Amino acid sequence: MLLGVNVDHVATVRQARGGIEPDPVKAAELAIAGGADGITVHLREDRRHIQDRDLKLLRKSILSSLAELNLEMAATPEMVTIAMKIKPDMVTLVPEKRAELTTEGGLNLKKNMKQIKKAVELIQGRGIPVSLFINPSMKDVELSKGIGAQMVEIHTGLYANARGKRQIEELERIKRAIRKGLELGLAVNAGHGLNYTNVKKIVEIEGLRGLYIGHSIVSRAVFVGIENAVREMKELVK
Repeated sequence: MLLGVNVDHVATVRQARGGIEPDPVKAAELAIAGGADGITVHLREDRRHIQDRDLKLLRKSILSSLAELNLEMAATPEMVTIAMKIKPDMVTLVPEKRAELTTEGGLNLKKNMKQIKKAVELIQGRGIPVSLFINPSMKDVELSKGIGAQMVEIHTGLYANARGKRQIEELERIKRAIRKGLELGLAVNAGHGLNYTNVKKIVEIEGLRGLYIGHSIVSRAVFVGIENAVREMKELVK
């Protein structure tokens, strides 16, 4: 099971002062040294954290390693153009709202079918695999297959924020969605809200290609450093 580390919130700290540090590119290098199999960045339309310069430097930096560069982005013409120019190792299409603090849920595939399908066709036409960030819904998995994406990432946020019986129910939803994706021949990833405690139940699910984790690792890194924080998470994933 792969571990993709999202370094967006390293850039969030930098943007709070408008300076040059901390550098998410350096954070990515240390994350890879700590065992990360890939680096994820979300280039938002409002550029609230990751900047175009970061993405370009990350592409050059990661080319010298075996890690994958996963670009999270909205399915907009601007972002599709950037993805085809930068050529990340994979693209994850995510919903995006200007007012949200973080991604609040999976893509609304039914409502945005035409736009998402066009983005998938253009990006995959350049040889870049596309993953769709979706809720743990059987219907969304089926729609993802119909759209033509090669992968899906199951949104684990509701599970991560739930407690007790509700968390168990959300975990079962995730398991069913993963099984359905595998049955349809999709590669299946998972992520959002996972931390050093709740990740353990997700790791036990068979068939997952990878986990994508950011905020909890960056938070842990404040105390132990990013290389150690990634190494600790990688041990849990193993």
